[in-house]
Formats: sequence, structure tokens, C-alpha cells
Amino acid sequence: MENNPILERNYPADVEIVPVNGREFILIGTAHISQESTDLVRAVIEQERPDVVCVELDEQRYKTLSEKTKWENLDLKQIIRQRQLMTLLVNLLLSSYQKRLGKQLGVAPGTELLEATKVAQEMNIPLALVDRDVRITLRRAWNSMSFWEKMKLLSSGFVGAMEGEEISEEMLSEIRQSDVLTELMNELGEFMPVLKGVLIDERDTYIAQKTRDAVGDKVVSVVGAGHLKGIKQALLENRNEDLSLIEEVPPPSPVGKIIGWGIPALIIGMLVYIGVTQGAEAAGDNLLYWFLVNGIPSAIGALLAFAHPFTIAISFFGAPLTSLTPVIGAGYVAAFVQAYFAPPVVREFQSVGDDISQWRKWWRNKLLRVLLVFILTSLGSIVGTYLGAAEIISNLF
Repeated sequence: MENNPILERNYPADVEIVPVNGREFILIGTAHISQESTDLVRAVIEQERPDVVCVELDEQRYKTLSEKTKWENLDLKQIIRQRQLMTLLVNLLLSSYQKRLGKQLGVAPGTELLEATKVAQEMNIPLALVDRDVRITLRRAWNSMSFWEKMKLLSSGFVGAMEGEEISEEMLSEIRQSDVLTELMNELGEFMPVLKGVLIDERDTYIAQKTRDAVGDKVVSVVGAGHLKGIKQALLENRNEDLSLIEEVPPPSPVGKIIGWGIPALIIGMLVYIGVTQGAEAAGDNLLYWFLVNGIPSAIGALLAFAHPFTIAISFFGAPLTSLTPVIGAGYVAAFVQAYFAPPVVREFQSVGDDISQWRKWWRNKLLRVLLVFILTSLGSIVGTYLGAAEIISNLF
């Protein structure tokens, strides 16, 4: 495509023009919930008529935005089998908060990214999706955090999702500004450096490399404002990055694996020791206590979630066994049974973004109830495991 010379470029600070080795990268930093950003994206692409348009999307997110079927196509049972319910919960909490902001701003989250793809198609400009697969990003973020960091993230996410107060016009005005979004990214780094490393720094590197790989001398790249500075710096450094290391999901920590297998081995070893030193009856009493102290709290958790009767029964009988293996937890077993006997309907998938911010809807929406079953039965099993271990240790001698 022949590039038309631009005599004047009176662009706002959200647009960075980065010349590198005879190529020109025009970076548009956007707010994902801003109509102004949407208008700016169209204006810049129409004026510049680049050789290619790069967008901060991966295939899955692009399909989600363009087809409007984000939750309808969710394979809940597959997510449970892959032990990704916590990742789903984090995604739902963040999406709910962003959606609430979008409603007040009058524009849906991600509209400016979709606008970039539409303009490119209208002008017959090649389109490049340059973001990392969102599933890899979320799993890398989750696996990189410690247990306490995960709890910290979830608690802050619940606060944000459950916050009922309307956001003031002054705050909304600030949110529209890219420099404020960048500042929010900096605060995220201070709040949880591991999360910033995966969500921001790694993706800066990834998006910059994919943008560099795009074919053409003039490239327009539409990215979130929080990525603008990092991507610009990476482009100016102009070095080829090996993306294979950040396209893999890191394995669980070996310390966590040792603890995960060590606790069950310790419990079983103590029961055997009691049997040898105190007799089979004493070992049987401790084993019965272990069964009840694990099964009852998990069943109560399922009951509090108004779970299906089969889910409650499975929670009671399954928790004592699942707590002795790190391969699968009581919460995942209970969630799978709940999803099987009380599967969510399409309407509940569509409304989950709104329902998650209202506690009562967690019991009415079947998708959220599956998550509630998972959370409460997992907590019940954790409590039971610690109580059971403490009792068996006290009975050793």
C-alpha cells in the first residue's frame, strides 16, 4: 500500500511516533473504556493509512469482542477438569469491575480495540493480533503468585467487584486520561510486583516483538495506555526477543509440590504409627475423626451454597479422600458435580458480569453458584485438614 505523506500530525500525547531503521511505528495508547480513545483510533488510522494495523488482542479475545459470545461458549466442565476455576474467578472479578466503569462511561470495554479492527477491514489494511494468548497470561500470573499473594489479589478483587458506590464524575474524568492509567499500572507494580511482571512487563516485550515482526514500513499499533511507555522503549532498543520463554506456563513450585504430597504422607504415616504403637482401635478412632472433621465442614460449605443434594453428599464423602492427595481438591470435585447436576443456562452466562457484583445473585446464578460451591467446600476441607492433623498429632503419644 502506498503511504500518503502527512504534513501535520497534531496528535495528543496518547500517540507516540517511533522511527526505527527506516520504519515508522505509530503507537496509540488507549483507555479500554473511553469513547475518546475509540474516536482517536479511527482518526489516526484513517489519516495515516498504514501498511498494517496491530491490535493488543489475541485470537480468543478478538473472537470474544467481535462475536459477543464471551461466556456463552465457556466450557465450564473443561475448566474444572483443568483446575482453572480460580483463574476464571479472577477474570470474572476484573471483568465485572471494568464493565461497571464502562457503563458509567457509556462505552463497552475493548470498544477501541474492536474499532481498530473494523477500520482496518473497511480500508483493506492487513490486521495483526499482537497480544499473548490471554489464557497463558492468566495462568502465568496465577502460577507465579504465592498463596498469600493469591489471597491478597482475590480479596482486593472482591472489594472492587462488590463496591456499590457510584464513581464520581471527577474520577471518571481522570480515568479517561492515559497518564492516570499509567499511574495505575505503577501502583499495581507496588501492590503486587509479580502480577505486574506478567500482566504488564512481559506483555510489553511480547507486543513490541510482534509489532516489530509485522510486515510494512508504516505500522499503527493500538495498545492500552499502560503499555505505551514499555512498548516504545522496547521498539527503540530494536533487539529481537525470544518469546518462547514467556509463552510457556511455568510449572508449580517444587516447594508447593513437596508440601502438597508431604502433608498427606505425614497424616498417613502418623495413623500407621498410632496403629503400631497403640493398636488398631486407636488408629480406627483417629481415622474416623479425620473422616468426620473433613467431611462435615465441606458438606456444610456445599449446604451454605445451596448446592445440589448429590454435591453435598459428594462433598462429605469426598473431602476426607481428596485432602490426602494434592492431585485434586475437594472444591474441584464438588464444583464438577454441581456443574453436572445443575448446569448454568445461557442467560446466566450472559448476566454473570452484572450478577457477580451482587451477593444475592451468587445463589441465583448457577455459574456463580458453582464458584460458590468451589470456594466454600475448599475452605471447609482446609479447615478440616488442619483440625484433623492437629488432633492426630496430639494423639501420637
